[in-house]
Amino acid sequence: MLKLKPSLDDLIKSSIRSILKNKVRTFLTSLGIIIGVTSVILLVSIGNGLKSFVVEQFDSLGSNIVYVMPGNMFGSNGEGFAGGGQSMLNTSFKEKDLTTLERKLDIESIFPMIESRVEVKYLNNSKKTSLEITNHQYGKSMNSLPSSGNGRWFTKAEENKNAKVVILGYNVKDELFGVSNPLNKKINISGHTFKVIGYLDKKGGGIGGASIDDAIYIPLNVGYNIVGHKNIQSIGIKVKSKEDIEKIKKQTEEILKKDYKKEDAFSVVDQSQILSSINTILSTLTVALSGIAAISLVVGGIGIMNIMLVTVTERTKEIGLRKAVGAYPRAILLQFLIEAIILSCLGGGVGIILGSLGAWGIDKIFPAEVTIQSIILAFGVSTIVGIIFGVAPARKASKLSPIEALRYE
Repeated sequence: MLKLKPSLDDLIKSSIRSILKNKVRTFLTSLGIIIGVTSVILLVSIGNGLKSFVVEQFDSLGSNIVYVMPGNMFGSNGEGFAGGGQSMLNTSFKEKDLTTLERKLDIESIFPMIESRVEVKYLNNSKKTSLEITNHQYGKSMNSLPSSGNGRWFTKAEENKNAKVVILGYNVKDELFGVSNPLNKKINISGHTFKVIGYLDKKGGGIGGASIDDAIYIPLNVGYNIVGHKNIQSIGIKVKSKEDIEKIKKQTEEILKKDYKKEDAFSVVDQSQILSSINTILSTLTVALSGIAAISLVVGGIGIMNIMLVTVTERTKEIGLRKAVGAYPRAILLQFLIEAIILSCLGGGVGIILGSLGAWGIDKIFPAEVTIQSIILAFGVSTIVGIIFGVAPARKASKLSPIEALRYE
């Protein structure tokens, strides 16, 4: 029996004893909170993992790169991806743009980028992959040169004479050749025979299966024959130093505006802009998905409230007896509120463990990263849910008339 003025320690011990009397009910009551917290931890972890992955991918692709892209990539306010619209479909660049920019800009290197999907074959092995058509400067500029012993990048001379040579990404090499050496072997790319002159080290998996490792690289001139046109999709410019980025961007815009007069014909962006926009999109998506997952926390809170109201009804005589011998309404209220909070925190703790284990498992196949902030957020929200939804049953219990409670059957 509670003391007339029980301490907080007494109330907590009494609440724990009450909760442990019916373990199955306790588990089922906390289940909604467990599911909600697990979902929030998993979704936030995937969002954080994707952001870390994107940063790593950009770091691995060299630094001080400025990109010339078709369409208005960031909208009129310069924030977030605008998608480019119809202008993105209509705009393409030409070799003369490369030549003009290289001649007028004080830069380290410049390279075109044309991407297509192709099927590559070697003997009985085949793979659908991304074809990257570029020039001799791409490999060094984008940190994509083959390691020592893994061959080399193609030269300017090979590019000029339409040499059919190819560099393989790690996964392409692995699926076509396994452990054997692919150098100087012949592969078929969309009906054309190419000689393998190099292959790249593993750079890591990509989002949704797409990966730098799932690409092959061929020279620009011979690549025109594969795709059937000479339209360059985008241009990369390697700037000499970080301090020159803004200057080169401005000069590039001025040069290209002479031929591409529409305001949204092209965009000149650097890696930090692209990275910032991608992170903004991922953060917004993570918050939205976490908000949806948090609905289950509210459902879990309602479940706690319903069970606690049932508990108040079941323990009506006990409450009446305590009040009859002098227990204060405040002590009754606190006990039931503490029980609701313990149930919520218990569910939050189990949810954090399950969410963290789930994120660890997901990280094996898809980027996921648990942060202390997400754990604090999930546990804090589950505690608040317990307080909010525990108030009504606790108030009901504290306001029971001892005489009516003792008569209750």
